[in-house]
Amino acid sequence: MPEAVSETSKELICVGVITGARGLKGEVRIKSFTDDPKGISNYGDVFEENGRTSYRVRITGQAKGQLLARLNAIEDRDAADSLKGTRLYIPKSALPETDEDEFYFSDLVGLRADLVNGGCLGKIKEVHDFGAGAILEVVGEEAGTVMVPFTRASVPEVDKAGGKVVIDPPIGLIEPAEPEEEVGEKV
Repeated sequence: MPEAVSETSKELICVGVITGARGLKGEVRIKSFTDDPKGISNYGDVFEENGRTSYRVRITGQAKGQLLARLNAIEDRDAADSLKGTRLYIPKSALPETDEDEFYFSDLVGLRADLVNGGCLGKIKEVHDFGAGAILEVVGEEAGTVMVPFTRASVPEVDKAGGKVVIDPPIGLIEPAEPEEEVGEKV
């Protein structure tokens, strides 16, 4: 079994989650978060969040938008079932460098979220992607928690070196939208 993640590559990036068992011989279903779903096996061993427990992933197929895979040391359905919900990580150092306008979600967490017209909205707590595009979860004292679409229109500037993003919030994101005029007569 491979060694634990070293101190120099301690930052782990989530690349997938085990969604359940398949069959009786220990195969698992994996929802992959990598650009190419099968790419989850291209980075070497994957680790549980603790950074110590690791698995070698061997893709065996695909079904219903998920990968089917064998993990070393998982030999039966009970062992595979026990891993349901386990998130799979790789060291960030295993990932390729990003281009100028590309970001790993983990690069954005913790950055200050400044408003385009001045002032600070808060800090990025998390980046979510529920399938319709990335959303920045920004937490601040005044506005509370705000979900900002991670689009060029809403986030025109990302300055990782400066520790901030600039947000141009869509109408109604922070302040209530203008009330619409009612159509028709009141009874």
